Amino acid sequence: MNSVGIVAEYNPFHNGHQFQVQSAKKLSQSDIAIAVMSGNFLQRGEPAIVNKWARTKMALQAGVDIVIELPYAYAVQNAEIFAYGAVLLLNSIGCRSICFGSESGDIHQFDETVQFINQNKAKYEENIRKYIKKGISYPSALSAAFKELEPGSTTIDLTQPNNILGFHYMAAGKKINSRISFHTVQRKNAEHHDESLSGSFIASATSIRKSIHLHNDLQKIQDYVPTGTYIELLNYITQYGQFHSWEHYWPFLQYKILSMEKTALKDIYDVSEGLENRLIKAAQTATSFEEFMKSVKTKRYTWTRLQRTCVHILSNMKKEMIHSLSKKPQYIRLLGMNEQGRQYIREIKKELHVPLISKVSGFQNDMLSLDLKASNIYAFALSEPERSKLLKMEFAQPPILL
Repeated sequence: MNSVGIVAEYNPFHNGHQFQVQSAKKLSQSDIAIAVMSGNFLQRGEPAIVNKWARTKMALQAGVDIVIELPYAYAVQNAEIFAYGAVLLLNSIGCRSICFGSESGDIHQFDETVQFINQNKAKYEENIRKYIKKGISYPSALSAAFKELEPGSTTIDLTQPNNILGFHYMAAGKKINSRISFHTVQRKNAEHHDESLSGSFIASATSIRKSIHLHNDLQKIQDYVPTGTYIELLNYITQYGQFHSWEHYWPFLQYKILSMEKTALKDIYDVSEGLENRLIKAAQTATSFEEFMKSVKTKRYTWTRLQRTCVHILSNMKKEMIHSLSKKPQYIRLLGMNEQGRQYIREIKKELHVPLISKVSGFQNDMLSLDLKASNIYAFALSEPERSKLLKMEFAQPPILL
């Protein structure tokens, strides 16, 4: 059976995702689609609106055949490490191709861009360092460094978020010398970070989340998500009483920052260049997460990077820990599958060189311990008995079967 890999967060799963799954299978001529999905905390440093089990169900109901978890060590990272970890896992589970959404929609442009940067690597990296010294953010430095190389019209626009991720997926594929082929699907209608719902049936996950948090009314987003997603969201709000947002975690974050020694805060991954002082000063006066973030944010420290830093503070992720953990995946955690997915797993299980785990009980691993810690933190936002139920799922929940 041929499999195509998709890197996803499904926060939540919407019509654009369903279109991508269908297109991925068609473009790659694959029998099944495997999604490697972030767990409860995401690449932009946000808590997922609903937990990973609910999002796994959404994906399986909409055409994904297997869902595996992208470990925290890769998931809450910059685009390069996020993409590298995802491609490593999809390669480990036997994917012959990977399909991603992009603003470009032209896979040849991505290939040209990867080759162009590899040919000009020394100058490119020198340019990045130069722009970072000027005090601009890392993502902006990458774009500016690339533009200064004067790429031709056959390369992609590296200021667009999905183009950036797609570039890093392909660069990761070349880095690990995989035989994976790449395909891209042009995003339909909605831009990645659009904040308002459009008139079409496709909207960005950002606009869908914003509508849910702002109006607390799921009917407004019903046209933009598959029926399975809509039902899962209804079930979630009924069972847990809320959707997750950073404001739910603000009291814990504020306490953690103010109770830590400054030297301990400085040891947290992604805290550098005196950022610990800004964090402490803002935490002393802020009354909400948004107020705190506005106080800390600068031209160099993007909102996204700061959110990731805040997650690392909650998880007590130290610099030395992340560097040792993110080198290679230590397991493949199976979150869910349908009948075709089960058949695929049976076929390839003996060929896997990385342990495939369906339950975490009895499996001890530093990378997994970090995932479990993140799940504990994610459950903080809930009241009892829902908090304990969610924590129990982390250990007792077998893969979801459809």
